[in-house]
Amino acid sequence: MAKFDETPIIKDPAQEGLLLPPDMREHASVDVRCWPGKPKDHQAIGLPEARVPDWQDKAITKLGELLENNKALRVYMDICVRCGACTDKCQYYLGTGDPQNMPVARAELLRKVYRRYFTLGGRLFPNLTDAADLDEEMLEKWYTYFYQCSECRRCSVFCPYGIDTAEITMAAREVMCSIGVATKYVTEVVAKVYETGNNLGIPAPAWIDNCEFLEEDVEEEEGLAIRFPVDEKGAEILLVPPSADNFANVDTMIGYGKLFHLLGISWTTSTYCNEAGNFGLFLNYHNLQKVNARILEAARDLGVKTIIWGECGHAWRAGILTPTLNGPMDDFDPPYPYHISQFIVDMLRKGALAGKIDKCANDDLLVTYHDPCNPARAGQLLEEPREVIRASCNRFVEMPADTIREKTFCCGAGGGLLTDEVMPIRMAGGKPRAMAVKHVGANYLATPCAICKAQLPEVMHYWDVPVKVGGVIDLLANALKM
Repeated sequence: MAKFDETPIIKDPAQEGLLLPPDMREHASVDVRCWPGKPKDHQAIGLPEARVPDWQDKAITKLGELLENNKALRVYMDICVRCGACTDKCQYYLGTGDPQNMPVARAELLRKVYRRYFTLGGRLFPNLTDAADLDEEMLEKWYTYFYQCSECRRCSVFCPYGIDTAEITMAAREVMCSIGVATKYVTEVVAKVYETGNNLGIPAPAWIDNCEFLEEDVEEEEGLAIRFPVDEKGAEILLVPPSADNFANVDTMIGYGKLFHLLGISWTTSTYCNEAGNFGLFLNYHNLQKVNARILEAARDLGVKTIIWGECGHAWRAGILTPTLNGPMDDFDPPYPYHISQFIVDMLRKGALAGKIDKCANDDLLVTYHDPCNPARAGQLLEEPREVIRASCNRFVEMPADTIREKTFCCGAGGGLLTDEVMPIRMAGGKPRAMAVKHVGANYLATPCAICKAQLPEVMHYWDVPVKVGGVIDLLANALKM
């Protein structure tokens, strides 16, 4: 049996023709996979530093534990009839043409192993039950294809049995983590959170310096004395944004500041946890829980009244699990996770922004909205961003109905795929969203997700769609009468 090669196939996505032409090279996903994690990052986040010697036994034991603790997973293993309803719903299959990227085919990689070790027929007659050993060849397929799934759950919307394929991907990744097999991008990001408080590895002094820079910049450019507070005890609100908002998506960060300033509400960020994004969601349950706990720890240390999650998709998916992951939030108001879009809508409905918004300020924009997968399908955040957009501009157009809300397409880089070595997969996966934007002819694409804001400009450029990508709150900030 072939040895599972844990070294990357390519070091530069432009090599070997892998940065695909517009018609996409068929089955290119076979040749592309994520780089493996580094021992030091594995150690920092509680994974084996390298693949353990008795990896098959440990992997099967871990899968058994998941099946025992997650009854839904066992149901998903048993009830699929391979009807094919999900096959053309995955952006990676549509983009690459690789049949292994059909959701049902990808899930079968785990089901084959499940049948082999956890069903009587598979143990006795593996060839008759389409069962397969977890060997080197199968592990290589797991590593390749379960990291060509963004856990977006679009296929689940169309499954007549309600199978959540993301749960299957998450289970396969959890099993791989238990034996020391994980990707460099995801493990490195989680390790940075524990070291610096955020995904980008930004030390506390740099976070503070950039907040001070934004204060100076806004005052110089707009004549507004707006503060971007850090570690202020007793503030009303702890804002937990994606760290990219303070360094890349600065218009979004400025939007937060303008909004709170206009409302006269005290707020702060935290250097202990200045990141809502939770890459534990793409790795294993232990790190999902541990990363998320930092938000409550920071909020309680600062003595704030309210926690607000910023514009980050997977942060919100993890965030809404907070009471389950980390216990009750009864000491906060509201006593449950609260998104910035929900906060803005509450302010709009209470009249706190009445007469303070000039929608005409955005009349040069024809705006459309991209539902990030996690808020739309896992976070029940569908109408609030749209309400903010409609309150902020006069020209708003929806993309086709079968590409929005619960049926939205992934940007192509969720689930831990925002890494250069899988650029061909990212561009292939982003094609359906690019075509939907091109269809409506918008010149501004709003989305409340930092991953989408990083991925979609690349996708739109690649597929020749002339549109600016920005945040939802960016539109509101531009329209506020300061």
